[in-house]
Amino acid sequence: MKTENTSKNAAYTGLFAAIAASSCCIPPVIALIAGVGGSASALSWMEPFRPYLIGLAAIAIGYAWYAYLKPKKADDCCEVDAKPKWYQTKGFLVGITLFATVSIAFPYYAHIFYPDNKKEVVIVNQSNIQTLNFDVKGMTCASCEEHVKHAVNELDGIVNVEASFETGNAEVKFDDTKTSKDEIVKAIDATGYKVVNKK
Repeated sequence: MKTENTSKNAAYTGLFAAIAASSCCIPPVIALIAGVGGSASALSWMEPFRPYLIGLAAIAIGYAWYAYLKPKKADDCCEVDAKPKWYQTKGFLVGITLFATVSIAFPYYAHIFYPDNKKEVVIVNQSNIQTLNFDVKGMTCASCEEHVKHAVNELDGIVNVEASFETGNAEVKFDDTKTSKDEIVKAIDATGYKVVNKK
């Protein structure tokens, strides 16, 4: 019985760690769906812990599988005939393992949740086109990049937006007769990430 509870606890620990490992990338998608931008970067502080949380998830779920698959002792034979509880079944462990894997991989496919809102801009006068680089604080993954690009593309006159969490930078090409630097900064800041410098 103690082994079964330990296995269950290990499975839940692994699941919690897997969700926590991607918690920095989940709020931007939820914020987009809910239409609330400011909460997007709420858990970005967890990004440095991601490798440790992934390791914890792998160890905990691995232990749960080990406890499930290890041979039963002879004195446990009378418990074998009893119907196992739902958390003692192979299906439960498979479900936990799959859900944990999907959660850990979330940053790599989160971009599919962002609709393409890029507009075609007719350039009347090439001299009105400006390109600015913004240093953006708080982006930690590709999901963050997509959130920033989506917010800026909502503005009129945006020709192109590129964002990179690795460099902490967003490059925006825009028509200055249709939008301004201040509006772009306001759009980025509304996501919960902050513009710390514009060049």
